[in-house]
Amino acid sequence: MKLQPATKGYFFAFLAVLAMSNVYIFSKAALSEASLPVFGFYWFLFGLLWNFLFAYKTGKLAQVKGFTRRSYTNLVLLGLLEVAGTTFFFLAINTVPNPAIVSFLGNINPVIVTILGFFILKERYNQPEVLGILLIIAGALLISYQGGTTLSSMFIDGAEYILFSGFFFGISAIITKNNVKKIGPSFLALNRNVFLLLFSFIMLLTLDYKMSVSWFSLWNIIIGSVLGPFLGVIAGYQAYKYLEVSRVSILGSTKGIFVLIGAYVYFGRFPELYQVVGG
Repeated sequence: MKLQPATKGYFFAFLAVLAMSNVYIFSKAALSEASLPVFGFYWFLFGLLWNFLFAYKTGKLAQVKGFTRRSYTNLVLLGLLEVAGTTFFFLAINTVPNPAIVSFLGNINPVIVTILGFFILKERYNQPEVLGILLIIAGALLISYQGGTTLSSMFIDGAEYILFSGFFFGISAIITKNNVKKIGPSFLALNRNVFLLLFSFIMLLTLDYKMSVSWFSLWNIIIGSVLGPFLGVIAGYQAYKYLEVSRVSILGSTKGIFVLIGAYVYFGRFPELYQVVGG
């Protein structure tokens, strides 16, 4: 039985959700005993290894022969956007105590992608979808609110990192959608890991961190790098081939449910009731 393109898109989108949900858990665990630059170096080193082996075994590396100058320009631009977005993402993971809160707040990302998709890709939405966008914004405000009276004290620490991350990831998603069929998911994933590994290595040298890491952190990094930089990223890029970028992003908002369960099982942490309602 031949699957319809939309069915394939939803399958890959849901696979990406399951894989990326675990990134919140394993990265939070690894960062409890490792600095951000050291964590990033090993996380993307292993991520690059898994992606390279996959691309080599499937013959995807040969696609580079058909790349144009514009393809290389887009790869560099995407790499820089992923560095910015990922850095702010892991800053949020490292700052906010409960990774489930980061996941809930990350639901603002589909709003950014949807707005960009509307103006750049000319994607259109019906009334229920517009209502959903407004609910996402309301939920994000509710989750991050902590009862202050001034703007600086009103929202939890780390909320600004999630907003910055969503902005850079949103632009990256639009460019990816326009180039995923030309460049291919495997090479896009490879490119992402190369840039992030180089950035982490530069930060290690600049900040003079030691490269030693505990076995606990390394174990969580190995598991997380299979699920996130490899499986989650490739599945997400595959979904872009078959679905509108906004729909892939909105489907990704369901990962908060899985992160909530994982955070409770792994860390014994559960958000406040108003944060669960907002999520």
